[in-house]
Amino acid sequence: MDNTLQHIAVIMDGNGRWAKKQHKIRTFGHKKGVEQVREIAIHASELGIKCLTLYAFSTENWKRPEKEVNYIMSLPKVFFSKYLKELMENNIRVMMIGDEGRIPEEAMSIFRQAIKETSGNTGMILNFAVNYGGRDEIVRAAKAYAEDYKEGKVTDLDEESFASYLYTGGLPEVDLLIRTSHELRLSNFLLYQLAYSEMIFTETLWPDFTPEELDRCIEEYGRRKRRFGGVDETESD
Repeated sequence: MDNTLQHIAVIMDGNGRWAKKQHKIRTFGHKKGVEQVREIAIHASELGIKCLTLYAFSTENWKRPEKEVNYIMSLPKVFFSKYLKELMENNIRVMMIGDEGRIPEEAMSIFRQAIKETSGNTGMILNFAVNYGGRDEIVRAAKAYAEDYKEGKVTDLDEESFASYLYTGGLPEVDLLIRTSHELRLSNFLLYQLAYSEMIFTETLWPDFTPEELDRCIEEYGRRKRRFGGVDETESD
């Protein structure tokens, strides 16, 4: 694996379409998607990835049918009741980013418990983006900075200090974004953090996204040359 790859972010798309292909209701796809979270998280941990951020629920996803939203919000209980022990065995630490205010208390309580129980783990961070929106995050960070500036806690602002006000403050820069189901857009995900990330859009629907496909994405990442706006002097004119 390319040793520069520390942080992978994934837009887990295609659960509903996968279920439709199986002639099942959409919630069946979300249930299968949870199983893939376990598969990919453990594999990424074994590869030595430092952080895996998964787009689980956006600020726009509340527009979906109430029944589907309620089912999605029940999935943290399903996931952690089945797999928390395995996460602990793999030294994985759970985190969550997003606006907690609208998340049902039962789901939030389960996340808090998982975060607490894994807080001492020193391996990969499994970071769930729930009720997350990139624009909302930037506005919140700007407000927090303005408040600190008003109170005299900070006197200047640059990119590094502003990044510390984001939900992802303290995490490694996102090196690679993967979006499944071949939708070619960011959907309001990590808009600030993805400025120089490599991006891979795969046709595979999330419930079919295997560790082997993750390996292929990482291999593709390894073939990319990241210049960050500069020039690779080893290349010929």
